[in-house]
Amino acid sequence: MNVAGDRFDFDGVIANSEPLHYRAFRDVLAEAGVTFAEPEYYARYLGYDDVGVFRTLMGDRGLTCPAGRIAELVSRKAARLEQLEGNVSILFPGADVAIRRAATAVPLAIASGALGAEIRRTLDREHLTSCFAAIVAAEDTPAGKPAPDPYLRALNLLSEAAGGPVAAAECVAVEDSPWGLQSARAAGFRTVAVAKRTTHLHSMLTS
Repeated sequence: MNVAGDRFDFDGVIANSEPLHYRAFRDVLAEAGVTFAEPEYYARYLGYDDVGVFRTLMGDRGLTCPAGRIAELVSRKAARLEQLEGNVSILFPGADVAIRRAATAVPLAIASGALGAEIRRTLDREHLTSCFAAIVAAEDTPAGKPAPDPYLRALNLLSEAAGGPVAAAECVAVEDSPWGLQSARAAGFRTVAVAKRTTHLHSMLTS
């Protein structure tokens, strides 16, 4: 199998940060009087960017939440996440070695629903930023996963870095959520699923 490049999701694939994201969402929502259980997060909201989580969850609760309020919640959640990280490594064991090794073989990119500051904070801490030719964060595309926009943006950036077009069919996306797999497949990528907490991945793997 010829591979022109790998595109990684970030949370849940490179960084073991999904439990911290859940806790940050839970704490901010609790301040707003909204309860949020961990199984619900993994089954329903994993893979959305922060705006998507708050907007979809509030809709599921039958609550009206204007754009300004959503932006406030996203800002507070980002601050809470940074507190929870505690300036320590949150990478999965061996992820740094795997990334450095892969970067010597193929161009790497990140296509994530996380905020750019969150991604770069972790990569900078681990001295991994230079391993990625492109980083696409939540604020970099008009639509997040499951729309194809994040992966299409990553593909364009990699093509620019390569000095010529890179075909989506020659790339592999590594994802841990159904919404991420939908996004990558809609962009024309081959996919690898990392199945951990969510059982929804089984149907995606066999479809």
